[in-house]
Order: sequence, then C-alpha cells, then structure tokens
Amino acid sequence: MPDFKLSAQLKGHEADVRAVSFPAAGTVLSTSRDQTVRLWRKTAESPPTFDETITSQGHGYINSVTSIRSSTEWPDGLVVSAGQEAIIEAKRPTLTTTDNADRLLVGHGHNVCTLDVSPRGSYLVSGGWDGKALVWETGKWQISAQLAHHGEVKSVWAVLAYDEHTVITGSADNNIRIFDLRQVDGNGEVGPRRTLSTSSVVRALCKLPTGIKGHPSGAEFASAGNDGIIQLWKLNGSQVGALQGHDSFIYSLGCLPTGEIVSSGEDRTVRIWRGSECIQTITHPAISVWAVAVCQENGDIVSGASDNVVRVFTRNADRTAPAEVLSQFEESVRASAIPQQQLGPSINKEQLNPKSWLVGNAGKKDGQVVTVLEDDGTIGAYQWSSGEQRWVHVGTVVDSTGSSGRKKEYNGKEYDYVFDVDIEEGKPPLKLPYNLSENPYDAATKFLGTNELPISYIDQVAKFIVTNTQGATIGQSAEAPSADPYGTESRYQPGQAEPAKKYLPHKEYLVLSQAKWEPVAKKLRSLNEKHVAAGNKHIALNPDGLNTLDTALKATMGTPVQKTAPAALSDAQRSVSTIVTQWPYGDRLAALDALRCFVAWPGSASSNDARDGSVVEVALRGALDIQDPVAGDTSLADLINSVDATQLNVNNVMMALRVVTNLFTTPEGRFLVASNADSLVALLARVAGVEGGEPIGPANNNIQIALTSAAFNFACLAFNEKDSVPLELLMLITQVAQAVIQKQSDAEVLFRALMTLGMVLAGGEEAKDLAKTLEVGGEVGEAAKKSGEERIKVLAKECLGYLKS
Repeated sequence: MPDFKLSAQLKGHEADVRAVSFPAAGTVLSTSRDQTVRLWRKTAESPPTFDETITSQGHGYINSVTSIRSSTEWPDGLVVSAGQEAIIEAKRPTLTTTDNADRLLVGHGHNVCTLDVSPRGSYLVSGGWDGKALVWETGKWQISAQLAHHGEVKSVWAVLAYDEHTVITGSADNNIRIFDLRQVDGNGEVGPRRTLSTSSVVRALCKLPTGIKGHPSGAEFASAGNDGIIQLWKLNGSQVGALQGHDSFIYSLGCLPTGEIVSSGEDRTVRIWRGSECIQTITHPAISVWAVAVCQENGDIVSGASDNVVRVFTRNADRTAPAEVLSQFEESVRASAIPQQQLGPSINKEQLNPKSWLVGNAGKKDGQVVTVLEDDGTIGAYQWSSGEQRWVHVGTVVDSTGSSGRKKEYNGKEYDYVFDVDIEEGKPPLKLPYNLSENPYDAATKFLGTNELPISYIDQVAKFIVTNTQGATIGQSAEAPSADPYGTESRYQPGQAEPAKKYLPHKEYLVLSQAKWEPVAKKLRSLNEKHVAAGNKHIALNPDGLNTLDTALKATMGTPVQKTAPAALSDAQRSVSTIVTQWPYGDRLAALDALRCFVAWPGSASSNDARDGSVVEVALRGALDIQDPVAGDTSLADLINSVDATQLNVNNVMMALRVVTNLFTTPEGRFLVASNADSLVALLARVAGVEGGEPIGPANNNIQIALTSAAFNFACLAFNEKDSVPLELLMLITQVAQAVIQKQSDAEVLFRALMTLGMVLAGGEEAKDLAKTLEVGGEVGEAAKKSGEERIKVLAKECLGYLKS
C-alpha cells in the first residue's frame, strides 16, 4: 500500500490548531486557539483546493470539535465545538459567526477539551478540566447522565462514544474508565463498569474495528498519552498489545478504514501503524501536532499543528498535491530547528558520524531519527522512511540553552530558563523552570500543580513562557500614578503669600481610576445572562470567564496601581475587548468602565487581539461605532469624522476618553498613545467641537473632566518627551482646551483645561510661540474670571507669566 502524501495545506488560523474532524470526503472541521471554528469545503480536485468559512467565533480557546450527521431535523447535520468558555455549541454548518447557535449546552465548569458523538448520533459525550464527563441526549439536548469520576481526576482528557450504550474515558489520573449508559442511577449518575490503570496521563482514545478488518491483536480500542505509548485494549479490560515509536506525548488517535491506527504528538509527527509496526512517519514543521482525524469515506487523514496549519494527507495519487507543493512542504520540514534536548542526552559533535554515513546505513524502523555532522559543521537530524527506503532530512539541531548560553540549575536539575513569577505582592517570587524542548502548556500545568495554583491560569502562564524566551521575567516595572495628581501640598491656600509657579510645570500624568467593582460586575453578569438566554453564545461569557472577570475587576477597580498586574488581567481584558466590540451598542458601558481601569496596569496596553486590534482600537470603536457588532472595516479617522453626535451614548464616549487618559500611566501605554496620536487628538477635537460639528456631551460634566484630563496628559507627554507630539497636534490640543474654557464653567473642568494650556506654554519656545499665535491669553483670562477659586487665579497668573516671557 502506498505511503500517505500531502494533499492540501489549509491556512487561515492565526494560532495553534487544537482539534480537527473529517466528517465527509469534501469537508474538514478545525478549531484553534485563535478562538474560531472553521469549516473547509473542497472546491477543486486537481489540485486539491479548499475554501474556508468561520462558523463560530468565541472569546476563548476552542479545543474540541465533532459533528452530528444529517437527520430529518438537521438535514445538513451539526458542527459541535467547545473549549475554554465551557459552553458546548451545536450549530448548522451553513451558519456563520453572526448567526446564533442552534443549541448551547451548559453543564461544565471549566474548559471542555474533548467531544464525541455516538455512531447513530443519539447522544453526545463531553469531558473537561472540571473532572466531569457528561452525556447529552441529542433529541432533547439535555444531560442524560453524568459519568462518575471520583478521586483526584483533575481533567477528563479523552472521551469515546464506543457504541449506543458504552462510553470510555481517559483522564489525568492515569485511568481509563468504561461505562454502561444503561446503568444510570436515580441521581442521573453512572459508575464505571471497569477502571483500567495505566502508567501515565491518558490523552487520546480511538475505537478499533472488529471482524475481518479487526486489529491483529484482537484489540477493540486504543489509548495513548504522556508516555508516548499506544496501548491496545479489549472491552473486558485486558491489555493485548502496545505500540512504541513516538518520542514524546501522544495527543490524538484515529483509525483508518483499513484498521490501521493513526497517531500524532509532541514529537512533530503523525504516524501510521499497521499491526504492531509503524509503517510511515510524517514529520511536520511544527512543535506539536495536536490533532489527527480520519475520513471514513476515502481513507484520507487530516492533522492540526502548532504552526497554525491544517494539513490533509492521502494515499490516492489523484488527490496528491502538486510536485512544487510537496517540495515546499519537505523544505519547510528540513528548515525546522530542533532543540537539542528533544533528541535526548547532550550531543557531542566530535563523536558524530559524518553525513556520508547515511549512504551505507539503513534505519532499523520507520521514524528512527539519527544525527550526523553536516559538511558546514551544523548538526543535521535525519529520519528513516521505510516506505521510501531512505533517510529524510527533518531539521537542524540547535543549542537549546537560553540567551545566556548557560543552563540554570533548579532543584538539582538544569534548565534553559528559570523564571521568577510574582503571584502575590509582598511574597517571594515562585520559580518557573522551563526547557525549550518542553511544550509550554505542559510546563505551565506542572508549575501550577506544584504551587497549588488555579488551573485557570494555564493559558496566561503558557503565553508568558512563549513570549519570554529571551530571559525576561514577570513583573515589568511601571510608573504608578499619583493619588493626588496635582499635589495638595502645592496648592494655594487662602491667606498665604501668593506662590510662584505652584502648578507649572507638572510632569505627572493624570489617572481616572476611582471605581467600585461590584456594580460593574453585577451589570456585566446581568447583561451576559440576557445574551445566554437569547442563544447568543458567540458573544456571551461562560461561567469561568465571568469568575475570571470578577477577580480582575476586584483587583484593579479602585485599587492603587502596582508594579505587577493581577494574574487574571490578561484573560479578563480579552473578554472585555470582545464585549466592547461585539455586544449591542447599548450594552457596552460597563465593559468600557472595566477597560479604563485595566489599562492603567502594566502590560495591559500591550494587548493586541488579532480580531479586535489594540486597546485604542477597541475603546474608540466600542464607543463610536453604533453597529452591532462594530464594523471594523472603517479607519478610525473616518469613523471619528462621520459620527453622528445625536446617535452616540455620551457615557460610552466618556469612558473611551478615560481609557485614553489612563493609558498614559505606563510606558507601553504612552507608546501606544503616541502611535495613535492622530486619531486620539482628532477624537478630542471632535468631542470639543473644534473642527466643525456639534460638540459631544457639552452638558455632561463627566465627559468634560475626561476630555480635559486626556488633553492635559497629551500636553504633559509633549513636555516630558520632546518631539513625541507633533506641533500640529499640539496646536489642536491647545484649541481643545480653548474651546472647553469658552463653553464650560465647572471649576475642575476649567482648572484641567487651564493646566493643559499651561503645560503647552511651559514646553519650550516653539510650543510657547504656537500658544501665542493662537492667542491663548484670552482664554487664560476668561478662566480666571469664570471661577472665583484661588487655584485657578494663581494658575492663570502662571500662564500669563509664560506669555510675557
């Protein structure tokens, strides 16, 4: 039988492909950490070509997918997916992201990492990080049984709907459990008929055929996991075989119509097993091959990997990719860098065979990897292909040490990195050891377990590992805003001698972070319940997401900003960004309120969602774009110029201005503001009514405070970082302050507008000349006349002093 060859590469995902399904010859399903479910339909046979449709968009990683075949009720069948949101979604494949799900199944309390459907489609079974395995009757779409997993289960990693009454599960407690659904007790619970112990975490299960095409061992199902071994089992609990060949974790299993087993794992490979022998190894240009699935119609297979690509492989010559595509795929594998540790003990170059050794020596088994010394002095990795009877170059071995070039010792072992992780203020940092050859998620899982931290932090820790492979540590320093922005000790007190330059220049940025988190959390939960009840799963938060958001709100709203951001902030901000851009316009205020507090914390301004964009994009579009969801295809400049003030929610705009104000409190926030200065200053001008159009919220004092605070921070940035604000924008900021003074009378608003003018005047000769050209003296005098407060009169005299100098 011929080897599998690449048929098509399906590119579109923006992060790891975590799950795949192959329900029909022309249809592939995939899910990803980019929070999407994608359906790929074949549109051409030669060369094999697929078009994609994003059927679902969540705001958490989507880690599992399956499908329910067509029926009278669902002629097109259903796509079933789930993940970090802990809500299972069933949706017709003809629908897209803007359509509501046909069914939403709520029962898990944490990430749903595995799904399967019974052969006849009568039930769905799910497993998750909450240690639960649930059976859902597809006719009624409700839980028909809970599969009992007592003890330290931790996570149910794999489920297999073996037949219409048998379910098998694999979990993190190293056990396989076999359940008979006919044994449901009065509480709706089913205890395991058998529990099989294994040597490691069980991550994958697959059903094997019986009869003539059955496995030679007589096995009825297979399991695999962290020990890299495929174990073969009978339903009576006896183990009848084991397949060894993978060099690391096995994540996924499938079975071909021929009875051959397909596996994928952390060693970058998909492997084909006939009987007890690995007959083909397909190396991928990725770190992890997370998933593999089989098409029972034509025997093709599909894989999903950490390089964001879905790949289809075939044995049929008519469905093979063109020669140039095959060549490019092979070249991408050859160009891969392999961490030295992935190949075992340290490699001594002086003891390696030269490349010429490969000519006269055959491999002992398919997939065997050897290292040789290349002609240029590098170390090449070659893999034996038994089908082609040759050594295939699969990458270059690189030194896996960190940027220092030295290993770090921790608890008697050497690591590429040992990070300091500040979990709680005032306590010593925790140590996070990591080797480049490890999967970041496995290192994160071990770290959380060792330190008894919530598993909900896993994505944040893994992301930190991925983005900090140059030796950086958590806890970047950030400037904390002053609780009293202008300094009460500098204020003029009645009866004192008139102070000289009590207020100018003022180099600290304003921050608007006073808030109570409980009302915001309550409002978000209430609105979320509304969307869940309406079937709007694509925009609703799951219970875990709500709890994470509560934690972040409690830690940030109304709390003095510290050097280290709360652990939950990253995930919470991602949820808030989705709400701000995806929820109906009238429902966005509470999320904007949360966002303006989040952005004052270190790292928050660096968040840049692939779909929603930067914090600036999120805040401005959420406040100004009244479409549900925001359009996103209009530039910020056009959006600002085209807004109809009569249609806007003034409080949404006010919160967006508070977001802009608070961005100035961190270095990364100031960088983001400077990068978007054109749009942001244009917004200030639009709110103040400087460049045509009616002002936005002229009677709303809160929006005026936010407007003048943002304007002052821009003037402060221009003073602190010369040339950071172009002169033409500084002119517009000056005009905003002038317009506010002309139209407003509130003392605090006048004071902040006057401070803006004062900082422009104090910013050097060019800035002062600009202010003189705009004749700001008139507004300085007007502010002093409008308010009887001494602080404004003193500040006005300071400003006039600059004008006279």
